[in-house]
Amino acid sequence: MRSTMIISAIDTHTEGMPTRVITGGVAAIPGATMAERRIYFAEHLDDLRKLLINEPRGHAAMSGAILQQATTDDGHYGVLFIEVSGLLPMCGHGTIGVATALVEAGMVPVVEPVTEIRLDTPAGRVVASVEVNGGHADSVTLRNVPAYCDSLDNDVEVPGLGAVRYDMAYGGNFYAIVDLGKLGLPFDRAHKGRILDAGLRIMAAINESRRPVHPEDERISGCKHVLFLDPASEPAHTRHAMAIHPGWFDRSPCGTGTSALLARQHARGLLSDDQVLQNDSFIGTTFYARAVDTTSVGEHPAIVPAITGRAWLTGTANYLLDPTDPFPQGFVF
Repeated sequence: MRSTMIISAIDTHTEGMPTRVITGGVAAIPGATMAERRIYFAEHLDDLRKLLINEPRGHAAMSGAILQQATTDDGHYGVLFIEVSGLLPMCGHGTIGVATALVEAGMVPVVEPVTEIRLDTPAGRVVASVEVNGGHADSVTLRNVPAYCDSLDNDVEVPGLGAVRYDMAYGGNFYAIVDLGKLGLPFDRAHKGRILDAGLRIMAAINESRRPVHPEDERISGCKHVLFLDPASEPAHTRHAMAIHPGWFDRSPCGTGTSALLARQHARGLLSDDQVLQNDSFIGTTFYARAVDTTSVGEHPAIVPAITGRAWLTGTANYLLDPTDPFPQGFVF
């Protein structure tokens, strides 16, 4: 067996969405914060992301998380989130997968009934509270970074679609929230190709005309997600299809997207106090969310979301790179 590297991983899925949790084989990434490490990785180590995420080791909707030493005194781990579009500031489903893997692999001190895990991410500190029963991680409640509504009732001219109205919200990444019914498209996976095409067109138009930028960290910018709400949704029970650059759907209900939607529901007065939001994915899986605190992000009123979901281990692996492999960065098909 010949290989230039051996990368160890625990594979998980969170309500249907994969997370490849990289537990070994990656050296310490330079940077005093995970935000700095994210930039360094993107500029110098992105071939590793492509190797692990692209085919043939990954697939067109693959995502992962690279564990690093924490950057804070009380943190358990630092995490970099990788996917086909690059490195995310934060990933909710990925954090739930990471927390589940850490508990079930015994990589943190496990306490029943709840194990608290403090994680440093490029978007800031997040805390995962894992419900543990007999050593099994039953569910994870993620206390996310502050989420806020950037703007409401925006209009953007989209080629092939005309004027599209959207709300822009942030929950660790930026999300354009669009009523799918107003585009004349049914909330039906049989029409997923048309929905995805509309999402990619909307992202491009928004980034060209009104690219969102985080008020406290300009390194977090741009819209790579469009949350299409099912027109039959209710304020406290929503369904959505999450279109993501460069061309795939989130299988999970999306943790940062659910956080952004929760902030938008509060900004519109559709939810109050700590009322629970049930948010269902395009495949019918569910996250539950509520605001556990209020704060501000720049000049924007913000909430602190708590997102509850489940993850399961699906396998363990050591990923290799033979020096004669013709695809050292994988490939995109």
